[in-house]
Amino acid sequence: MTESAQTSSNGPRIVVGNDGSEPALRAVEWALDHARAVGGSVTVLRGWTLSTAPRPASQTIGYVPPRADFEAAVLDDLRSDVADAVAARGEGVDVHYAAYCGPAGNALLEASETADLVVVSSRGRGGFRGLTLGSTTDQLVRHAACPVVVVRGARTSETERTRTLDVAVPSSE
Repeated sequence: MTESAQTSSNGPRIVVGNDGSEPALRAVEWALDHARAVGGSVTVLRGWTLSTAPRPASQTIGYVPPRADFEAAVLDDLRSDVADAVAARGEGVDVHYAAYCGPAGNALLEASETADLVVVSSRGRGGFRGLTLGSTTDQLVRHAACPVVVVRGARTSETERTRTLDVAVPSSE
């Protein structure tokens, strides 16, 4: 499902993956800045499954809502997660939102077939800490049908610790 937030654009089609993490938010900011500079449009995409989707308002004990209700809840969360970035950096940018039922890697690979550029963070919520690239990003840079930009996230104390060498400094005595 895709829905548009603004009017249509004829410039480059940019797809950005967002899982709700801080690094993914930086990827959205980069994509919005780039789209504004080149006159492109941005589609913010989130892959989801029943286990990762937020609870729809229609869900009650003993009733499992239809897939469309889960998808609508995912889109609501996605819009909420990126609202500040779109408000701050999205002026003049045609912004769309899309929810894909399935793994994020599959969603982004499929989107890369019609996009001019795909933007992702180096890693998102899942996986092992300390990896330079998450599995979704790794899959995308290897198999995408269009160019991919990987936006590096801020270094955490965990990543700093793995990159810092202990150097003994002789005393000046």
